[in-house]
Amino acid sequence: MIDLTMHEDVKKKNVQRCRERGIILPTFAQMKDPSKIPASVREKLKEVGLWDINPLNLFRITWKNEPTKDGGTFGGVNYIEIPKEITGVKARVFAIVGKWFPTGAHKVGATYGCLAPALITGNFDSTKQKAVWPSTGNYCRGGAYNSDLLACDSIAILPEEMSAERFNWLKKVAGEVIATPGCESNVKEIFDKCHELTSQRGDAIVIFNQFDEFGNYLWHYEVTGNAIEEIVKKEMGPKSRFKGYFSTTGSAGTIGAGDYLKQKFPELKIAAGEALQCPTLLSNGFGGHRIEGIGDKHVPWIHNVRNTDMVIAIDDDDSMDLLRLFNEPAGQEYMKKIGIPASFVDNAELLGISGIANVLGAIKMAKYYEMDEDDVVVTVLTDSFEMYPSRIKEMQERDGELDTVKAAQIYHGSLEKQGIDNMMELGYRDRLRVHNLKYYTWVEQQGKTYAQINAQWYDSDYWTNIQALTPKIDKLIEEFNAEVGLI
Repeated sequence: MIDLTMHEDVKKKNVQRCRERGIILPTFAQMKDPSKIPASVREKLKEVGLWDINPLNLFRITWKNEPTKDGGTFGGVNYIEIPKEITGVKARVFAIVGKWFPTGAHKVGATYGCLAPALITGNFDSTKQKAVWPSTGNYCRGGAYNSDLLACDSIAILPEEMSAERFNWLKKVAGEVIATPGCESNVKEIFDKCHELTSQRGDAIVIFNQFDEFGNYLWHYEVTGNAIEEIVKKEMGPKSRFKGYFSTTGSAGTIGAGDYLKQKFPELKIAAGEALQCPTLLSNGFGGHRIEGIGDKHVPWIHNVRNTDMVIAIDDDDSMDLLRLFNEPAGQEYMKKIGIPASFVDNAELLGISGIANVLGAIKMAKYYEMDEDDVVVTVLTDSFEMYPSRIKEMQERDGELDTVKAAQIYHGSLEKQGIDNMMELGYRDRLRVHNLKYYTWVEQQGKTYAQINAQWYDSDYWTNIQALTPKIDKLIEEFNAEVGLI
């Protein structure tokens, strides 16, 4: 699952590399609660920009960064409430904000959850091996960034149709950038490239595959799960009920926070989202779509399907059109004109394409369960508009400038129309059907075994054994830092 076998000879090389480069590793406990970060580190961060290639920014892998580009320290969880004028539902909808991570996306946390255990155990040699980050977008950005912070060489892999902003930034940070054929749903092509690299380069590389790396799942279970719990406890009144957690699946890391939340709130419903144009979970379907980073024609290995209560498909036209409404002047003017609070309009850039899809999924979930004023739904803004200005330009060139009429059409067509279509509440057999789809990718193509896929479903300790690894990993990080000797 997460290999914590110790390789002392390689670990010593990693320790020496970190000592030479001034690198200290944060623990999961510190990512959940930055008050536990050494005061000397917090003080130095006041002089460091959020996206700077500085190893101190490892300590900014948290949902609690001060929302500023330069010199910030820490505060509470970054989140917003989506106003009822947007959602059209009685339930309160909250969204945790990913913009204020280094790289502007929460995937930097998932990649750290994968890389750090390999570094501290010696399962990855930072002095001679390259870290390979197969991705549909933000994961390879986070991986390349963390690799740089940890003085590791990196290879970023992502589909050629991803946004120009991602490629332009990666060229400055990653050691190599490889574009594979297709769009965000062409994951098999990414896997094929990983097999090709392995055959060509052997042990000169280590592949950190977000779709089967349980460090991704564990980081979200611990860090994202705890952050959302804090939001809920802060916002819930005496009669409130935490009823729903919605997350588009992508690699199925973020939805892993739902496992933590359901343990704390047993009545919680967890909904998995995907693009209507690629309805794999909903109807065993396939296709291409434009919600960058989600819905990938397979079921990720790290998706705990037994804990998923609902599948919801989002039309990518709605996500793309709302990106325009939220970020073009005519759209913002229209929203203010019809009474949408300025506090939301002025911060709508916090929603990237998949964040918009997440909000739409939360709306559909609230409508399906007929939630009322006492009910709370939480979702995730994985990144922000910062990754997508080129998409606005493309739509302007194709469809013309946004005016008041088009803004009204988008508002009424992409928000008010959201209903309970293209969604399914999952019973036992429905969940089993979705889980069984893993077989075709992971057993037939990617080398998992029949025993392993059955263990995920039938072994009652399978997922809790992964969740229980956090204290052990933190202890190993503390021991590693002690050997580095910089604290």
